[in-house]
Amino acid sequence: MGSVSDAMLLAAESGPHLPSVSDFLPPEILFEGTPFAINRIILIRIIATVVLLTVMVVTACRAKVVPGRWQAAVEWVLDFVRDNIIYQVMGEIRGRRYIPMITTIFLTVFVFNICGVIPGMNIAATATVTMPLVFALWVFCQYWIAGVREKGIGAFLKEELLPPGVPWPIYIILTPIQLLELLVIRPLSLTIRLFANMIAGHLLLATCLAFAQFYIIESADKLAGVPVGGLWFIGGFVFTLFEMFVAALQAYVFAILATVYINQSYPEE
Repeated sequence: MGSVSDAMLLAAESGPHLPSVSDFLPPEILFEGTPFAINRIILIRIIATVVLLTVMVVTACRAKVVPGRWQAAVEWVLDFVRDNIIYQVMGEIRGRRYIPMITTIFLTVFVFNICGVIPGMNIAATATVTMPLVFALWVFCQYWIAGVREKGIGAFLKEELLPPGVPWPIYIILTPIQLLELLVIRPLSLTIRLFANMIAGHLLLATCLAFAQFYIIESADKLAGVPVGGLWFIGGFVFTLFEMFVAALQAYVFAILATVYINQSYPEE
């Protein structure tokens, strides 16, 4: 009994184990020391991608003229992205080209985000900078491609770097800023918006659950600890629901910003 009491007292003195930056830099668990090394976050990305592809392929293979509930739900999501994001920003004629791209971005970002509240995963696959940066670079590659295709390389760069109506001496200062925005600021703004939101959500949720575990299980004073831990647990449950909302919201924001940025590369009608 003495050793159990000492262990509980030690746990109470040490405090809860709070989340840290190391959560986002997990050790390699497969193929360690090779170029194909896989850590926990990469494994979550692989599993999430396989699940998403399986769901979409199975739904497509079993599609019926009169859809069931599952098919109707999947079609509703696809129609939402097409009608409320792509067509609303670009219009139907221009937007058809980008339906596969924007739909892929929306679904992948949402599924990767929602991994943060799935038991056993417990961290969003977008909570490291790599994945948001890949999506942002894809968007801005398409931005450049669309601009060069529609306007030509010279006209595109002139419009981006030398905005009309500006006194020519101002171009000395403005042109480097425009180039920095075109090459760095816009991709980073997309990347950091998604990356930072998913990190913040993970830290808040993990902190609530860490305090709940500490007060309910590890605290030496159960009489006072259980009610306090219960409040932290309720807070964790609320943040779980909030994270589910944020997962969908960030997927929507990323997809609509991607559509807006690409649309800006087209000539004004």
